Formats: sequence, C-alpha cells, structure tokens
Amino acid sequence: MSDEPRWHARARFLTPEEAGRILRLSPRTLEKHRTIGGGPRFRKFGKKIFYAVEDLEAWANARCFDMTSDPEYLALR
Repeated sequence: MSDEPRWHARARFLTPEEAGRILRLSPRTLEKHRTIGGGPRFRKFGKKIFYAVEDLEAWANARCFDMTSDPEYLALR
C-alpha cells in the first residue's frame, strides 16, 4: 500500500511538484495551465505557488467521462 494517500490527506496545500505527483502531471504542465488556463485552481503566497488538495480533486473529478465521444470531453479538446 502506498504512503501517498496518507501524507497528501494531511497536507492542506501542496507545491507544484507534490500536486504533479498526485495528478501524474509534470510541474511544467501545471505551470503551463496556470499561464493559459484550464488547470486546477492555485494560490500564490508571495512568490510561491500552492495547490489545495480539494481543488486538485475537484479539477480531476470535472474531467471524468464515459467515452471519448462524450460532448463534454469533445468540448475540452
């Protein structure tokens, strides 16, 4: 059993590296989403970027589809 669910459940805010591991995306991909939009909500404290666990889950859940011909899926492409 992985330790990941236990540690991320305790952390309220995650760095881009930690958020990327949860979502299986690179920190660079998350940076691109922050610039052009379409990614999870983020917070900026000074110069540092953080992601709330709830926002990562909400963003991932909003991208749940039954098939590739789903109109919502096609709208995101």
